[in-house]
Amino acid sequence: MRFTVSQSSLAKALSIVSKGIATHSTIPVLGGILMKASGGTLEMQASDLDTSIRHKIAANVEEEGETVISGRMLTSVVKNLSDSAVTFDGGEGTIHLTCDKSSFHLNCLNAADFPSFPEIAMERSVELPCSILSEMVDKVYKVTSRDTSRPILAGVLLNVEENLVRLVATDSYRLVVCDTNVETSSLDGTFEMIIPGTVFHDVLSLPSESPTIIIGSTANQVIFVFGNTTYVSRRIEGTFPDYKKLIPSTCLTSVKVKVADLAGALRRVSSIATSNSSVRLDVDADSGQMLLSSTSPDQGDAREQLSADVEGQSNSIGMNYRYVGDCVGALNQESEVTLELQEKMRPGVFKSYSKINYLYLLMPVRM
Repeated sequence: MRFTVSQSSLAKALSIVSKGIATHSTIPVLGGILMKASGGTLEMQASDLDTSIRHKIAANVEEEGETVISGRMLTSVVKNLSDSAVTFDGGEGTIHLTCDKSSFHLNCLNAADFPSFPEIAMERSVELPCSILSEMVDKVYKVTSRDTSRPILAGVLLNVEENLVRLVATDSYRLVVCDTNVETSSLDGTFEMIIPGTVFHDVLSLPSESPTIIIGSTANQVIFVFGNTTYVSRRIEGTFPDYKKLIPSTCLTSVKVKVADLAGALRRVSSIATSNSSVRLDVDADSGQMLLSSTSPDQGDAREQLSADVEGQSNSIGMNYRYVGDCVGALNQESEVTLELQEKMRPGVFKSYSKINYLYLLMPVRM
């Protein structure tokens, strides 16, 4: 085969399909990228058997054909080329790659050994705006569990009903719920599925010029289609925890603070907590203050007071400062956040309302 593509479009395409390359497989072909040149198009595929990615770019195809090239090697070569036309010639065992004054001979694998791309027959699908969905996924995917014994908690629950889009994630220590109102494609009823958190984040992190993304489902797959890219992965099957029952409907104490003030105080107070991951929050309803404190048996203690808008009674709670940090880090630093507290040893709930509504429930720790 023989074809020519631009270096910039090839580099961008490789950054997309390389997400599907198997990194630790003993099957050599899974470490490669399948390249098919035909009809003015270069189609590139990668698969690790769980995830398959296909991307198409324009190419000047002089001779059609297909081959498999090491994804790691090809990416390394292309990103260091000058921004010029890149020509591929060959494919039978080796392929000759030229760009400007650079020339490479790369070993190839048999395209017939590459796994076929999954057949796509979406049972249901929904089209959503990429920008707002990407922002929502950034806020929730870190809360998914890394515990392989409970795969359902490694997923993000996507629920779309009318024009309300909601994402939910939990690792059993904390729960995050994000929702927003957007214009969606025509939808009959509710679209709901559990998507692996890392997959969801990877897809929304890929470069794309498409303003929307189609998310579809089959019996055991989740499918993303955006621009010239199709991304297929295994979906998580099972029943997501009934998160609505976990969210308290009332509270004893409500305290509102500026996100930037809370983030700064938390960062300073927790700097002493080298052997202790907890921070204590004491809310004084009389003075309208919230005191953050941390104690380390080896290093000493730290305290910082914040002005706050307090409603209800004085209260206190101990929390994992890293988890609180994830919460405030997901919020607009110029905004305000409300912390609602219940009885002793009951979860605390952070709430923030804007274009994306954000709720973060966090289990307490003993102080």
